[in-house]
Amino acid sequence: MSWTARQISVAILMVITGSINTISTKWADTLEAENSVGQVKSFDHPFIQACSMFLGEMLCLLVFKTAYYYRKYQEAQVGDMTPLIRGDVSFSPFIFLPPALLDMLGTSIMYIGLNLTYASSFQMLRGSVIIFTALLSVAFLGRSLHVREWIGMLTVVVGLTVVGASDFLFGQTGSSYPVNNIITGDLLIIMAQIIVATQMVYEEKYVVKNNVPALQAVGWEGVFGFSSLALLLIPMYYIRVGPPFGNGPNGNLEDPFDAFVQMQNNPLIIVATIGTIISIAFFNFAGISVTKELSATTRMVLDSVRTLIIWGISLAFQWQQFYYLQVIGFMVLVLGMCTYNNILPKSWQGCCGRCRGRETLPENEQPIPSGFGSSCIANVTPQLQESPRNPENTN
Repeated sequence: MSWTARQISVAILMVITGSINTISTKWADTLEAENSVGQVKSFDHPFIQACSMFLGEMLCLLVFKTAYYYRKYQEAQVGDMTPLIRGDVSFSPFIFLPPALLDMLGTSIMYIGLNLTYASSFQMLRGSVIIFTALLSVAFLGRSLHVREWIGMLTVVVGLTVVGASDFLFGQTGSSYPVNNIITGDLLIIMAQIIVATQMVYEEKYVVKNNVPALQAVGWEGVFGFSSLALLLIPMYYIRVGPPFGNGPNGNLEDPFDAFVQMQNNPLIIVATIGTIISIAFFNFAGISVTKELSATTRMVLDSVRTLIIWGISLAFQWQQFYYLQVIGFMVLVLGMCTYNNILPKSWQGCCGRCRGRETLPENEQPIPSGFGSSCIANVTPQLQESPRNPENTN
């Protein structure tokens, strides 16, 4: 079936804004400015960047409210509600507090890792979330994994190993990052995926059953995530950690005052931060639209395209050098994710006779998202967003 013009538009929007999100964050990391003690240093404030991401997610709630009240103003019937605002809105917003806290922790750790390693490695290593999500789903959701899915997970492990080996081997020669920083950053990114996987499983177990509109869910997670992290910036200012985690003038875990001084002294940092805020909002909007109108597997494929774009831009701006092992690792990662989600060509599927006849999952056992995306709730709820909702109660 051919795509409509709208589907093509949201797919392109997702790829572009998703690429801008990672690139703008990494761009800010590379920018230098005079800090609060008069030294010219690179912008190393991952928790401030995480706050900006949550601000972007909060914009999704603004979009939802605008669309909701616009449709209500038109006195539209329940069945006529656009898919982006369709769902049950009679719920307590505090069900999003636990996943928001997990999102806050996972995102902050990932941004620390991004400060220490390459943008392309950051994007590729996020694919490890598929392994942790699958295992946690077996333990807490009672989901069973088929042979094909185990093969896909093992293939992903091989791909991650190749990407990590590439960073270790080539990071020792001609890299702008110390090899210890690269390894630490890679490990932090992978560790963060355990937290992201926990968030996904929680959302599927406790949030999805409420059939909350995905755009509204992302918005509420942004509200709680931003509020929590903004409060935590206070004790972070008084925690001394030193390099490589505290590169501020006083070695603080986070120094918001220093961050604002650097923003003032180099307006390009503000531009990059605004790019992060706006791009994450549009990326979530487009990602939800792709998941609803196409499929979650289509979103995974588009995220793979996004990884290629981020990689290409990183090479073009000389943020990293070309390493052939990364090409191999990326190809193996994509192969593993395609195997897991059963989107390989039929001729390839026939090579594994034991996997045949097991590929159609029941409705309550849909493929687990592959993890290249940003919003967890948008990936796990597409099949539940079609039921009617009560338009009179909104949070």
